[in-house]
Amino acid sequence: MKETIIIAGFGGQGVLSMGKILAYSGVMQDFEVTWMPSYGPEMRGGTANVTVIISDKRISSPIADSFDTAIILNQQSLDKFESKVKPGGVLIYDTNGITTPPARTDIDIYTIDAATECARLGQAKMFNTMILGGYLKIKPVVEMEYVMQGLKKSLPERAWSLLPQNEAAIKHGAEIIKKVR
Repeated sequence: MKETIIIAGFGGQGVLSMGKILAYSGVMQDFEVTWMPSYGPEMRGGTANVTVIISDKRISSPIADSFDTAIILNQQSLDKFESKVKPGGVLIYDTNGITTPPARTDIDIYTIDAATECARLGQAKMFNTMILGGYLKIKPVVEMEYVMQGLKKSLPERAWSLLPQNEAAIKHGAEIIKKVR
């Protein structure tokens, strides 16, 4: 098993954190893992993306030109990364911030209304874990037990009280993801 993932959006959406949670989860499950963040100098509002590779075999390079899965959180990222999903791959996008949906027909496309759901629930900080839950329903590359360990490892101790809310957001994300085609 080898899964190459790109997660892309604006800074402040939890893009790098989502990648870090996946990476730690893979490490906790004894997989080989790479985590390669890329972001502009802005702290919030600039573009951000992260490449995560999770494999049961040695990873030869952390650099990837094409991806098994793209998790897209804004239009600029969709424009940049849609073409980089491997044929037969998966593209997941949050409908908020996407004005022109993906056009490819050789990949599986899913939507998740995480921004809308987080606003409805008053849980804006759970956005990235809700997206993560949707992804893990489609591609269960790591087990939930290890996701929770990875989440705890990636959060500062002062935020550990939010672990039950994050777990609930992951489960809710799995419920609300929808296949487009």
